[in-house]
Amino acid sequence: MGDEVPQRFLEMMAARFDALGDPTRLAIVHALMKKGEQNVTALAGATKTTAANVSKHLRLLREAGLVARRKDGMQVFYKLDDPVVQKLCELVCASLLDEFEAKGSEDEPC
Repeated sequence: MGDEVPQRFLEMMAARFDALGDPTRLAIVHALMKKGEQNVTALAGATKTTAANVSKHLRLLREAGLVARRKDGMQVFYKLDDPVVQKLCELVCASLLDEFEAKGSEDEPC
């Protein structure tokens, strides 16, 4: 790619980061990382939000190429579709863990 990054490439990168820039979408990604493929109902329970809200966020994650869907009869299951997403989330989580623990929180962030 050289020293200059094409504008289209930067736009694609920004779209990926934008898709991960919402707490609900990060909670969905985290749930998919922890338990693998799940349907909207399971993800709504895991993220403590409504199925309609989860569906909206899954659409954005799908459009960004971060999750894939599979239909099985009337059920639709979602899974992470980009292995780099999990690595990225794990790296960010690890870098924040020390700060989180230094503040003395009892919750486990990751």
